[in-house]
Amino acid sequence: MPFQLVVPRPGLTILRAVGTALGLLLLLLAVPLAANDPTAQGWDHFYNLEYPQAIASFEQAIAASPEDPSPHNFLAQSILYQELYRLGALESEILTGNNYFIRTEKIRPDRAAEERFRSAVDKAIQLAQARLKANPNDETALYALGSSYAMQTNYDFMVQKAWRSAVSDISQARKYHNRVVELDPQHYDAMLTQGVYDYALGSLPWHARLLSFLIGRYGDKNRGIQTIELVARQGKRNRVDAQVMLAIIYRRERRPAKAVQALDPLIQAYPRNYLFRMEKAHMYSDLGNKEEALKILREVEQMALRGGPAYSKIPLEKVYYAIGDVQFWYNDLDRALENMRRVTRYPELDLHTGVLAWMRLGQIFDLTQRRAEAVRAYKQAIQFAPQTDAAQESRRYLSSPYRRKG
Repeated sequence: MPFQLVVPRPGLTILRAVGTALGLLLLLLAVPLAANDPTAQGWDHFYNLEYPQAIASFEQAIAASPEDPSPHNFLAQSILYQELYRLGALESEILTGNNYFIRTEKIRPDRAAEERFRSAVDKAIQLAQARLKANPNDETALYALGSSYAMQTNYDFMVQKAWRSAVSDISQARKYHNRVVELDPQHYDAMLTQGVYDYALGSLPWHARLLSFLIGRYGDKNRGIQTIELVARQGKRNRVDAQVMLAIIYRRERRPAKAVQALDPLIQAYPRNYLFRMEKAHMYSDLGNKEEALKILREVEQMALRGGPAYSKIPLEKVYYAIGDVQFWYNDLDRALENMRRVTRYPELDLHTGVLAWMRLGQIFDLTQRRAEAVRAYKQAIQFAPQTDAAQESRRYLSSPYRRKG
């Protein structure tokens, strides 16, 4: 190739998550196995990005077992990720850049959704603590309580950008889940928290890691990856969660071939989750296979155009941005320009897609010697989302035109 590919842009989510890696705590809750169970139905909807249906299923599970803390955690997670999805915060762009969350403005969720999320988490904690008073070794309660703190970690870091609070919450989650493993050394599902903890703290920037050491928090990135891989092999209810995390981690660690391997079973199991397919496309782009990357993205485009209940939710503007982004990095600038212009014409864009599309337009114009148009595009990016990384980058290009590296 004529130039070095940089990490491509949006793709996965989940569920997720991460800049400094704490947002990788995406899916710490159990996935039941019984297909006729409303909880299992809820998770099937959840992983397929069907959040309203997932919420309805988990509400049924709560009604059936009102004293069980776990369904309240499941409900909280669905509410949180519905908001993250609505706000465009589940693209893997927010999971791959170094320190993304530390530098980016807070997400502003709907107030009613935020209150409903907090209420569900509080209820789960209350029920778990009541069970632990009766039996301190209640594994279900210990696991649920750890999951509640994991949920708060997600909120602290992905919404509030408060990594110090997130470190405190994930430490509490680890404590309770470690106790589960002490009671049952083969409880691989509970080991996922330890793996995420190690990877997250081991991936923090040096100044944050220094503070973590001073307050007695330690991590080990490689050990964390090994633990998550173990859960992906041996876990029961959290095996899917570990696979999702590994796909994100492998991308972040510049191991795209392994990311593709992690994504394939997820695409097969959850075919309505278009983000998995888009992420796979970007992995092929990282591997230098432009044609395969574009082939997958065109398939997603056709799924969206055909519509129907399963695919009507696919936002075409994100698909066209992804196609244009691959073309941009492979220096197919005319087609990239066409797709980025198509994206910016959409009347409603989330901050993530909008600001990046305008910045890409500016970069394309700079590379094709159209400086006046480039400056106008950069100004549009800054105006669209002034506190984001892309806006800050665009400000630099106002005084110095964008040029390829390498």
